[in-house]
Amino acid sequence: MTRKEDLKVIKHTKKARKQKSKIEIFLFDSQIAGTSHIDNIEKFIEKLDISSRLDFQREEDNLYDLQAVRIIDPEGNKLGYVPQRDNVIFARLMDHGKKLFAKIRKIELKGKWYKIDIAIFLEEERIMSEDSYS
Repeated sequence: MTRKEDLKVIKHTKKARKQKSKIEIFLFDSQIAGTSHIDNIEKFIEKLDISSRLDFQREEDNLYDLQAVRIIDPEGNKLGYVPQRDNVIFARLMDHGKKLFAKIRKIELKGKWYKIDIAIFLEEERIMSEDSYS
């Protein structure tokens, strides 16, 4: 028979474990501007597929557009820009640390230039806590 004095009290404390996950929030459909000004763009385009991820880089020192957002392929090659008519909000988001990227929707050769339709996304990191007991 166990006596009350022999029993040990074990306290369980609740610990929150945090898990990071990334979500993609669709923002806008657009196209890549300036593809006709990129030397040898054909060799970059042949490596791309529908849904290829393209990264964005701010180009704050651009003499023609202070809100310029450069679009690059997975290897870092410049493909063109977010069109000037669309880039103000995207530039502001990026200037405040937000991660934007695009996925290719369609690639068409129009005469001597490539029309590349893209979907623009915001990548958001979410921290989810998972309760556990120890």
